[in-house]
Amino acid sequence: MIDALFNGANYQGVKKMLDATALRQEAIASNLANVETPHYKRMDVQASFASELSHAIGSGSSDTVRGVKARITVDTSAVAQNRDGNTVQLEKELMLLQKNMVAHHMQTQMINGTFSKLRAAIKTR
Repeated sequence: MIDALFNGANYQGVKKMLDATALRQEAIASNLANVETPHYKRMDVQASFASELSHAIGSGSSDTVRGVKARITVDTSAVAQNRDGNTVQLEKELMLLQKNMVAHHMQTQMINGTFSKLRAAIKTR
């Protein structure tokens, strides 16, 4: 039973999403710290991560899900708003920070649901 809970593709997928939100938090923190650094390029989790993870979860194979890795890369879609070449927009980063916090909260609730199932199974024997 424990293996079924923790080795399933859905549980592994939520863990990967948590990893991605932690990486995105690092990227946003770096972007905010460098909001006025000339020629700084905005960083984010690679754009293809969400679709790769969705496809891996859809396959139903936890091994496939484990193979998906989130990485921080330069956001090539970000455009400099000033002459200094910096591609970070403060308002956008603050909005993404809030969005990332909500995603992290939702993902931790999903993990807590798995632990609640295990706790219920232990109590009822």
